[in-house]
Amino acid sequence: MNELHLETSPYLLQHANNPVHWKAWNENSLALAKKENKLIIISIGYSACHWCHVMEHESFEDNEVAETMNAHFVSIKIDREERPDIDAVYMKAVQIMTGHGGWPMNVVTLPDGRPIWGGTYFRKNDWINSLERLQEIYTEQPQTIFDYAEKLNDGLQSLSIISKNDTADFNFEILETLVEKWQRSFDWDFGGMARAPKFMMPVNYEFLLRFGHQTKNQKVLDFVNLTLTKMAYGGLFDTIDGGFSRYSVDMKWHVPHFEKMLYDNGQLVSLYCNAYKLTKNKLYKEVIEKTLSFVEKEWLTKEGSFYSALDADSLNEDNHLEEGAFYVWKKEELQLLLPDDFELFSVVFNVNDFGHWEHGNFVLIQNQSLEEIAAKQNISVETLEQKKKLWEQLLYAEREKRSKPRLDDKCLTSWNAIMLKGFAEAYKALGNQNYLEIALQNADFIVNKIWTPEGNLRHSYKDGKATINGFLEDYAHVIQAFISLYEITFDEKWLLNAKQLTDYAFDNFYDEKAQFFSFTSHKDEALITAHFEVEDNVIPASNSVMADALFRLSIYFENSYYEKICQQMVQNIVPTVDYPSAFSNWLNVLLHFSEQNKELAICGSTALEHLKKINQKYLPNIIIAGNLKTSSIPFLQNRYSENETLFYLCQNKTCQKPTTDFNEIAKEIGI
Repeated sequence: MNELHLETSPYLLQHANNPVHWKAWNENSLALAKKENKLIIISIGYSACHWCHVMEHESFEDNEVAETMNAHFVSIKIDREERPDIDAVYMKAVQIMTGHGGWPMNVVTLPDGRPIWGGTYFRKNDWINSLERLQEIYTEQPQTIFDYAEKLNDGLQSLSIISKNDTADFNFEILETLVEKWQRSFDWDFGGMARAPKFMMPVNYEFLLRFGHQTKNQKVLDFVNLTLTKMAYGGLFDTIDGGFSRYSVDMKWHVPHFEKMLYDNGQLVSLYCNAYKLTKNKLYKEVIEKTLSFVEKEWLTKEGSFYSALDADSLNEDNHLEEGAFYVWKKEELQLLLPDDFELFSVVFNVNDFGHWEHGNFVLIQNQSLEEIAAKQNISVETLEQKKKLWEQLLYAEREKRSKPRLDDKCLTSWNAIMLKGFAEAYKALGNQNYLEIALQNADFIVNKIWTPEGNLRHSYKDGKATINGFLEDYAHVIQAFISLYEITFDEKWLLNAKQLTDYAFDNFYDEKAQFFSFTSHKDEALITAHFEVEDNVIPASNSVMADALFRLSIYFENSYYEKICQQMVQNIVPTVDYPSAFSNWLNVLLHFSEQNKELAICGSTALEHLKKINQKYLPNIIIAGNLKTSSIPFLQNRYSENETLFYLCQNKTCQKPTTDFNEIAKEIGI
């Protein structure tokens, strides 16, 4: 047994019985490499990662591989979800060296942590040969390795510098140009980008939905709706029990990498809520309800926190771990389960060439709407909807008899906040009280178990213990989640909490010189290079989330410093944007500065009733505040009237005369 048995991360514990003498990332491991002058192997993955399991089985469980690693190297295993800071730095290095990245990620470094070689998945023999060759060069020609490390390190340092731009004028025409260019990559058959594998990238569609809505660009709105519809049709979306997998390996969102991640599902719920508000599409409502039901059942803990992920692999009939085994169906199995309805079921879920994956396994996927199928089959839509519901219940009961995918039961602060926001957005869209209660429960968990008396957040929670000093992503997403909670409750403590965390982030993460927030706290041990997360990916960049929150808080607290920093960050980024999919959340923040952005204050005893109606509408350009009694929030001061509910509509720091007429306001904000 190696040192990983002392850890709590499910991913690290999966490797605790490897013959490799794994160590965790800590002062002792790093000091040992320096003391013994040994190269370090840094191997990074996460518990739900299929190829991480493959490489573990082929190499890290193998005695011959272990012999090579143990003889010459200090081997450190890292859970990328626990230490996104280390992952980000070495991922940059791998991308410089190989032109691509991914997990598992394996890097060899000098004893001081500077990388010299790396890549992603390696076959056993390639892995052994590479390590032996590196060790040979390190022993016989160390200078060549030192020279390369120096050059690579210079490259890494230059990557962390972001150019400055002092022009205060925002050019909104850039959005038209960027979207025009972006459209060339759209897949007009299945939605998403015209390539495989296909990642959902919810932040992209949040921006495109808002852009299409605010500029009345029907083509862009049609594309977003095509994408959301095709994603909801199955394969990628688990139509039987709700929840999305991480990405699909094909163009039609059919065969996913079957792991389900909390951060994807939190963001996708928010996205489908916004799309539902705009379209009232029943399919979107079904996706929201099924996904939240899945999250509540599989990931919500008694303490109100959410677990992180379900693995891609599960035990098959032969008791071997196999990717997707839990989710796929054989034709014969379906015929036995649905003897009377099998033909119709096959039409709906494509038990045919379209839905076939491999080895006689089918992944359920729709490719037509129920309306189209009902018309062709000459039955009513209601009958077909009812049948679909019953089939799914039947298959769910059958599937529950199978061995479930492994659970990653650590709770990550940033991901919890993303899911909290999903529940808050679902409460806005659907008004389900249970969603509000779960959101509040999770917020209380963050306040009581994650937020320390010293003012900092912790990053990870497991077995009753919060560990690892929080990263910028934790602050940014918690701040944003607390603002969302305020938007559904008008309880000012959530805004005050958000402001307190924002001020803590300024003190401990903001870098005056870079004009951005660093990913790690100034209090933490520095890594080989500074990391400023600015590119939006499957999760938006922590700096773009922070910029969004600063804009909102600048209005609530009439804080010109917050606004100035937000504006500076956006100004620095927007001129550098070449490909919008990597900066779509920044473009969303840019839209906050447009003439269409307004603020609405609802002040009075019936404020919450009006808020509910407004929250059901898609109004991305309206920032809402309100109170049921006198308020200490600067934006709401002296606006409360005991005997009536007043509406204040404001724009560019100027408010219209208050009105008591809801219909008048509704007309002005476009509902």
